[in-house]
Amino acid sequence: MSTSPWWAPHVHADRRPFLKARARITAAVRAWFSARDFVEVETAILQASPGNEAHLHAFATELIAPDATRTPLYLHTSPEFAAKKLLAAGERRLFTFARVFRNRERGALHHPEFTMLEWYRADEPYGVLVDDCAALLASAAEAAEATRFTFRGREADPFAAPERLTVAQAFRQFASMDLLATLEDRDALAMAAKGQGVRVADDDTWADVFSRVLSERIEPNLGIGRATVLDEYPLSEAALARPTAHDARVAERFELYLCGVEIANAFGELTDPAEQRRRFESEMTEKQRVHGERYPLDEDFLAALGQMPPASGIALGFDRLVMLATGAPRIEQVLWTPVAEPQ
Repeated sequence: MSTSPWWAPHVHADRRPFLKARARITAAVRAWFSARDFVEVETAILQASPGNEAHLHAFATELIAPDATRTPLYLHTSPEFAAKKLLAAGERRLFTFARVFRNRERGALHHPEFTMLEWYRADEPYGVLVDDCAALLASAAEAAEATRFTFRGREADPFAAPERLTVAQAFRQFASMDLLATLEDRDALAMAAKGQGVRVADDDTWADVFSRVLSERIEPNLGIGRATVLDEYPLSEAALARPTAHDARVAERFELYLCGVEIANAFGELTDPAEQRRRFESEMTEKQRVHGERYPLDEDFLAALGQMPPASGIALGFDRLVMLATGAPRIEQVLWTPVAEPQ
């Protein structure tokens, strides 16, 4: 990695082909949504709550009123709350290229400020999002003039139909574990994980062990040759998704993988404000336990959730999509003005 700043002419010259491809992909994505009667929206970055996932970290600030009254605010980690309020307001199909912010994240695939492409469909089935993803991958590849997506020696065909695996199938196939048999049984899951050589700490929760097996044993095998849709997460990992109709133990949630990289997270959206509040409070209790802090709940969002129509929605890491389509090895190479590393 160059020690020169990103704005040095020779560094910019090396990055410019990736950035020009980014512009073409952006235009192709906008055209794809426009042709399907989606409206592009812009969501406010400043929010009362940045999101309520235990292991996401936000940037905090404050609003100072003319009378010097101070109100804590955060830079959002996702436009999700605002987008769902727009669904409650009456929008039926919407998408947004949102600048989002996450603290404590930096690496080849992570940046403190990045672009999230999110889209939502009211009164449309969850499965249509898989078709959306397949079409957008092909559009991005065409715009980038790419026949293969690549990352760290792994390849995938962006024009091939995605494979679909449930999380339980993936645990069985890649970790020889019966995941559904261990639901709510932390010790059983920990014992099975240890049997596969996965490190487990004494204070790890069920979710900690699940996440470690997923990252170490499952994810490296996904999206190889073609995209993988990893579907039906355990209900305890549902986040903002509703249970499936055929099995209340799992949720209408999938993640999309290419070249071993997770690039999208989709939900059949939960519209029960009481259940969503319970999940948020549980996540904030875990955040307090692990990180010593908690974020407020967005009461306005919970009120809107009760009026939101049935919907499906998805968040796609746009910078990662550009990386894979262009073969860029680090996220900074596809960002026009990346945040400078501390010296």
